[in-house]
Amino acid sequence: MALDNVPIWLFFLLTCLLVVLCIEGGYRIGAKVHKKSLEEKESPVSGISGSILGLLAFILVFTFNIVSERYDTKRAIVREEAASIRDVWLRSEFLEEPNRGKSQKLIKEYLNIRVNLPQIHESFQEKTIRIEKAISQSLKIHNQLFDIAVSNGKKDLNSDIGALYVESVNEMINMHHKRVAISWQARIPNLFWLVLYILIVLSMFSVGYQMAIAGSTRSWSTLILAISFSLVITLIAVLDRPQNNFIRVSQQPMVDLQKFINSKPTN
Repeated sequence: MALDNVPIWLFFLLTCLLVVLCIEGGYRIGAKVHKKSLEEKESPVSGISGSILGLLAFILVFTFNIVSERYDTKRAIVREEAASIRDVWLRSEFLEEPNRGKSQKLIKEYLNIRVNLPQIHESFQEKTIRIEKAISQSLKIHNQLFDIAVSNGKKDLNSDIGALYVESVNEMINMHHKRVAISWQARIPNLFWLVLYILIVLSMFSVGYQMAIAGSTRSWSTLILAISFSLVITLIAVLDRPQNNFIRVSQQPMVDLQKFINSKPTN
């Protein structure tokens, strides 16, 4: 998405600016209307403004639920993927050489890919390149591990151990694709962002318009309102980005598994 190239701090400031400008615009138009005619009453304007703000709040809650549930799913996937890799490692112990050594070497490389994620200081383009490279490397390792599973299974088609190894490799591959789909590809649709910002413009405009119709002067609470809405929208944007520097999915299960594997003596 094009928004991913915008730094989070700039995204927050631009959203704040938009909210303030919309309130100011609504206030100025409302002040002109109020001077020309007293027929515009505060009560119906207040009701309309409240309805639009309520609709905006509903969309914000709905969108936030999407990204927060996805964040919880990302954390669960890391644990599940670590467990699937552990199964492949443990079941590879039953393989004969040289398949056992090849399999375990590939698993170590696979874990290194999983643990060495993009760093905070890297740009979005650098992170994208690293992740796409990691996905490509992972697919190659999948093919190699599956080839080992097939060759081992052909030696004894009735082997329960061979079947378990094939099953664990399949599960690891499935977890990889699930992780890519949810952690990297799943995003809030652009239409959601468009509707959200249209509602922000309309609701903030109506707030400023209502203030003017009520005969109120400009208040510092406008800035508080702008910051509050901008913080929530920025939080949604942070959680929606696959790689952000603020709320990162812990890779501790992968790190723990890597320590466990590295502690094992090499054959």
